[in-house]
Amino acid sequence: MDSSKELIKTVDLLLEISSLLMVSGANTNRVNLSIDRFASALHCNTSCFISHKTIVMTVYEDNSTLSCTRVKNIPPYAINFSIISAISKASWTAVEEDWNIDQIAKEIEAIKKQKRYPKLVVLIAVSLAGAGFCNIFSGDYINMGVAFASTFIGLLIFQLTHREGYNVYLRIFSASLIASVLASLGIVFKLGANPETALATSILFLVPGVALINSFTDFLDNNIINGLVRYTTGLMTVLAIALGLFIAMLLFQ
Repeated sequence: MDSSKELIKTVDLLLEISSLLMVSGANTNRVNLSIDRFASALHCNTSCFISHKTIVMTVYEDNSTLSCTRVKNIPPYAINFSIISAISKASWTAVEEDWNIDQIAKEIEAIKKQKRYPKLVVLIAVSLAGAGFCNIFSGDYINMGVAFASTFIGLLIFQLTHREGYNVYLRIFSASLIASVLASLGIVFKLGANPETALATSILFLVPGVALINSFTDFLDNNIINGLVRYTTGLMTVLAIALGLFIAMLLFQ
């Protein structure tokens, strides 16, 4: 009975880790590698099926016929590369120092409690990035200011709609439309030397880089189902961005 309880505790912990990695934006192969390292430290083997919304995992004890299979739904995604990096480092340390299950669980709880950057800091940093892209594409300081303001308001709308629990594609469309409309005002009033650059760069913060890159790596690793899902998610995001931009351009002709 003690072995059974320990095995259930192990599979629940490994499911929590794999879910946390998926939510944070890790590709499927990285999740499998990290889970295998933790399982090795706990002297067991795993077999799991990872989809975009659900993880099915079976854990086997070494030198035993005892096994346990559990299923976990993956919560909404929230990209956080710091968590992915921290879990990866913890998995290597667990193997090297032969951590037990309580040590691993304690480390994962500490990782989960890591503070994210304040939303205002994210707003300013992303808006500065948008202004920087505008400058790269030959925008002057006025165009950069328009790009900064458009990106700031667009991302703010994206954050507020997320807080209210709106559909993700509706959030992307709303942010794209608002940012595009504000940037289009720069073209209407001929602000700066190249006002078109502000329009082109004001929506770059919405580009689904993580989904598309993970889609490509999943295809390379033969994780076809997750690759297709992530590619479709990226494509739907691009369509939502394009629809918001199209309506703004249609409004201002």
